[in-house]
Amino acid sequence: MNEKNTVPNSNSATILPSLLSADMGRLADAVALLEAEGCDLFHLDVMDGHFVPNLTFGPPMVKALSRSAKTAEFCVHLMVNEPEKMLEQFVTERVRYLSVHAETCPHLHRTLQQIRQLGVGSGVALNPSTPPQAVEYALQEADLVLVMSVNPGWGGQWFIEEMLDKIKVLADWREQREVFQYVIEVDGGIDAATAPRALEAGARLLVAGNAVYGAPDPAQAYHDLCALTEPYR
Repeated sequence: MNEKNTVPNSNSATILPSLLSADMGRLADAVALLEAEGCDLFHLDVMDGHFVPNLTFGPPMVKALSRSAKTAEFCVHLMVNEPEKMLEQFVTERVRYLSVHAETCPHLHRTLQQIRQLGVGSGVALNPSTPPQAVEYALQEADLVLVMSVNPGWGGQWFIEEMLDKIKVLADWREQREVFQYVIEVDGGIDAATAPRALEAGARLLVAGNAVYGAPDPAQAYHDLCALTEPYR
């Protein structure tokens, strides 16, 4: 069990490279490449082929990457039906956050509590069409709120502009109510143009897939995005 404090400073902005956009045959190398550049947090999308059409990583891959990583940790995003039945399978000492979708959790309070009991940060993800009010009364159990700024299932989609308003609502709630201590993560369409806007709206963890691993020089692309977060660190 991971017993460290999993909640970072909510005022410190971070770029999370998404391994969904990396070479699937060289994922450990993709982690090592950016670890050497100072990256300490990566994003892993787990898809079951049911909640979303695509099928990606499973527990063995998460565990293998955790073993190969030297210092980095992972934010594991479960895009699956009935995630409460498999939470423990995705927990390793390198997993900082484990996120589930509000749309798949009829007992969201309980599921978020279960994640915390496993010793990792609890996260709740919202599809673009899901309003923040759908999770308002469970947010005291959340260490992270993941705003999907594209429809989940594939990388390389365009950022949905309306999600900026959702980020602002969540950021306002966090500031106005002492019981809400979550950090806001945004996943989908993050690049040099959209990252500053998401940060200004109140997000602090930005998932970047194609903007990093789809670039000719992923290391330079990562540093370029990190430079945009400097005013929010």
